[in-house]
Amino acid sequence: MPRGEIVRLHPVTPEKRLIAGAVEVLRAGGVVAYPTDSTYALGCRLGDKAAAERLRRLHGTDRHHPFTLLCRDLSEIATYARVDNPAYRLLRTLTPGPYTFVLPATREVPRRLMHAKRKTIGIRVPDHTVARALLEAFGAPLMTATVIDADDLEPLADADAVALAYGNALDLILDGGPTPGEPTTVLRLTSDRVELLRRGRGPVGDWAEPA
Repeated sequence: MPRGEIVRLHPVTPEKRLIAGAVEVLRAGGVVAYPTDSTYALGCRLGDKAAAERLRRLHGTDRHHPFTLLCRDLSEIATYARVDNPAYRLLRTLTPGPYTFVLPATREVPRRLMHAKRKTIGIRVPDHTVARALLEAFGAPLMTATVIDADDLEPLADADAVALAYGNALDLILDGGPTPGEPTTVLRLTSDRVELLRRGRGPVGDWAEPA
C-alpha cells in the first residue's frame, strides 16, 4: 500500500477489510488520518515512540505538548485516567461525543504523553462510525491529534484536504466523508468542578465553569 493513499470507506457501515488494513498499518508503526465527529485526526499506536515523534512533527508541536488518547468506551478510560463518581456520571452522559476530557493520568500512561506539570491526560470517545470501527478492530486506544492546516492552523474537515496538506507524509488516510470541521469541547475534570478549557462542537450547560 503506497504511503499517503486515500482509502474510501462507507461512512455508515465501513468495510471491515479496509479497516483491517488500517489496523495493520498502525501495528506496523504507521500514522493514519481518520474522520471523527469533530474534524479529521491523526492517530498512531500508543507506546510507539517513533510513531509518536512522527505524529508530533506532522502536528507541528514540541515534545512538551500533551496529546489525547482516543478510547473505545468508559471502561477503557478507567485504565488510563482516574475517574471519580461525579466525573464518571458526566462521562457517561457525554460519551460518545465531540468532547475531550482532561483527567488525572494513571501509571499506564507514558510520561511523555501526559501534561508535564499537571500529570493529566486528555481522553476522547468519538461518536463516528469509522473512528469507532478502527478502535474496535485495533483493540486499544490510539494516540491522537487534530489534523491542522499548516498555513492557517485551521482543522481539516475532509480527506482530500488532508491529502493535499500532508501527502505521502502519512501512511494512510481513511476517507469517511466530510466532518463538521469544528474542534471538540475540552473539559477539565481534575477538581470538584468542571472547567471549560475550550468551547467547541460539544454543547455545555451551566455545570461548566470557565477555567
